[in-house]
Amino acid sequence: MDYPYVPVVRSASLAGYLDLAQSVGLDAHAMLRRAGLSPRSLEDPETPLSTVAVRALLEDSAQASGVEDFALRLASRRQLSNLGPISLVLKEEPTARAALDTLCRYLRLLNASLLTRIEEHDKLLVIREEILVAQTASTRQSMELAVGVMYRIVRELLGPQWKPVRVCFNHRPPRDASAHRAFFGTAVDFNSEFNGIVCNTADLLVPQQGANPEMARFARQYLDRALSGQHQSTQATVRQLIAALLPGGRCTSQQVAQHLGVDRRTIHRHLAKEGETFATLLQSVRSELVMRQVQDSDLPLAEVALLLGFAAPAAFSHWFRSTFGCSVTAWRTQEKAKARVRQGIP
Repeated sequence: MDYPYVPVVRSASLAGYLDLAQSVGLDAHAMLRRAGLSPRSLEDPETPLSTVAVRALLEDSAQASGVEDFALRLASRRQLSNLGPISLVLKEEPTARAALDTLCRYLRLLNASLLTRIEEHDKLLVIREEILVAQTASTRQSMELAVGVMYRIVRELLGPQWKPVRVCFNHRPPRDASAHRAFFGTAVDFNSEFNGIVCNTADLLVPQQGANPEMARFARQYLDRALSGQHQSTQATVRQLIAALLPGGRCTSQQVAQHLGVDRRTIHRHLAKEGETFATLLQSVRSELVMRQVQDSDLPLAEVALLLGFAAPAAFSHWFRSTFGCSVTAWRTQEKAKARVRQGIP
């Protein structure tokens, strides 16, 4: 019997959750059970947890406590050592730039739903992050945790004096962004075109001083074995590539095939074996991403259209109406009304 692919994340991603929840007046165990997680699952940092459940836990915790920067408070408790064996390898890379490439290589072992890309633009380096879960629910807290943890990783590699150029989030700003500015120590842009961190490339090329190359060698061997033994379905891989390629324009199966080094027919054949088609995956990813953009951000619709690979706003508007049965404006109005009802606002 075939079971649906469920992306997982190490329970180490919730390190410090119990103390944080208690500090803001939450019943941590009750919140975990509400999200479908066992409190005992946090005892071992290697326990795999559903990324869907972790997302729900973070969003519910922020809402129940009224703490908008809940995920950043959790990220502030994170250290490089929370990455497990990967931390040993990162410390032995010659530069922080090389460490980021290594982190991207092994990221699937940490969080199977997190997509991280490194881009270089002149003297700037951009660390872009996206979360892929087969849901249209908000990922605001999960994204702030991911970007916050990435900031903590780079800062530990470079030292406390390092500061990014700026930090960007797709979603709209909180009521008070002072906690975000204090956490990152720099400007934070909301309603941005991407989620991630902008750095000076030169900062990441400063040589690192390794501590234990022999331990790092054993850690890398262990990670490579774990990576080779982990199977990711074709549809999961294609979903990640679609999300990565959409902002660059029209995403086709031919483009995805080129990135994977195979021909287009091979992609279609493997997807067919899993009961999927490229068209349905493209529709699924677009629907998932647009719901988050429309729900969590105030980006102009023309910019949302470009991020989803539409050449013109009119084509995006037509697609949205045919997919969801109403205009974007009508959908936003309906969602705001539902939110007022949930909050008991007349």
